[in-house]
Amino acid sequence: MKPLSGIKVLDLSRVLAGPLCTLILADLGAEVVKVEPPWGDETRGWGPPFLKGESAYFLSVNRGKRSLALDLKRPEGQEVVRRLAQRADVLVENFKTGDLERYGLDYERLKGLNPRLVYLSLTGFGHTGPRAKEPGYDAALQGYTGIMSVTGEPEGPPMKVGVAWIDVMTGMMGAVAVLAALLERERSGKGQHIDLALFDVGLFALANLGESYLLTGTPPRRLGNAHAQIVPYGAFPAEDGWLVLAVGNDEQFRRLCQAVGLPELALRFPKNALRVAHRKEVEGALSQVLRTQPRAFWLRLLKEAGVPAAPVNDLKETFQDPQAEARGAVWTLPHPLLGTPPTLANPLRFLSRTPAGPSLPPPLLGEHTEEVLLEAGFSPEEVSALVEKGVVQKGTLVEEGGKLP
Repeated sequence: MKPLSGIKVLDLSRVLAGPLCTLILADLGAEVVKVEPPWGDETRGWGPPFLKGESAYFLSVNRGKRSLALDLKRPEGQEVVRRLAQRADVLVENFKTGDLERYGLDYERLKGLNPRLVYLSLTGFGHTGPRAKEPGYDAALQGYTGIMSVTGEPEGPPMKVGVAWIDVMTGMMGAVAVLAALLERERSGKGQHIDLALFDVGLFALANLGESYLLTGTPPRRLGNAHAQIVPYGAFPAEDGWLVLAVGNDEQFRRLCQAVGLPELALRFPKNALRVAHRKEVEGALSQVLRTQPRAFWLRLLKEAGVPAAPVNDLKETFQDPQAEARGAVWTLPHPLLGTPPTLANPLRFLSRTPAGPSLPPPLLGEHTEEVLLEAGFSPEEVSALVEKGVVQKGTLVEEGGKLP
């Protein structure tokens, strides 16, 4: 049995942060119903790549869920959500502030129907403050929170992180918040509302750089692949590719210099603070030497010397790494259209007694509409009436290439 077996989650979220949160809950055993509009979660159409009409983006964060295709703008659709919320332990939504209130589906209304409900709202800026009603997109939030200002080469333009970094962090923080609220409910018997903002998560995730600014009042600058407070720590070019040095202390730096034939560099800059002050000189000397041999040569030599170093892999090299195979980094599970497509494994798979694991494949749009409604106590006649009125849809497929029917 998984840790969240028996927990029912009603997922009204789309795109990435919310679906990633509910993916984590599903892998831990929760029963997740994904409520989608009749045209589907936006990411069903985001691509390429597509496989038989299913987008890689959607597949990446929606396993373990059942899909209910529902028109929330219809009063009958809103009533369906209310009935489902009465049976749910958790509701996750990422509508703009105030949208669900117009539908009578905000926390205060649903709390009256189900006082034990844990209600997670994911928004760009939270439910308070001057930006509360503004939409939140990861790229915009990377700009607002300053992470772009410290990402990229020193003389180059600001850069966003290569994945939707704040969305991913918010999804993980959302799962933490839900688990905390469920644990507290065991003591109080009451649910609660969680107001989680991408903006707040992005600021929190600045970590040491954010604290450095708060202490000094000086905004950190872009350093490319270098570390603001450690030298050498970052990517360096070898003859045939790139490698990462992660030299965390003075002894490791001494061993690095000895291994690459620069013992005088360790004598001149024995302390990290001195190396930070003379960053260009230290990194320049190392780069000049490292360019003279292939990456594999240096990685082997540095491993023998006890110096932390790693290749800069592309994703093919990453997933072919023997460590990825040994740790089971890829899961497969049967899909009604795609056979057994690979999917990224949940890192919580190593709990000793109750590990995370895959359950259902990512759903087809509306695949479980009838099943979910019947389980919730709707009669077959009620389900048929909802289908005939176009309030709900069942079994809708996304066409090849991501175009919606």
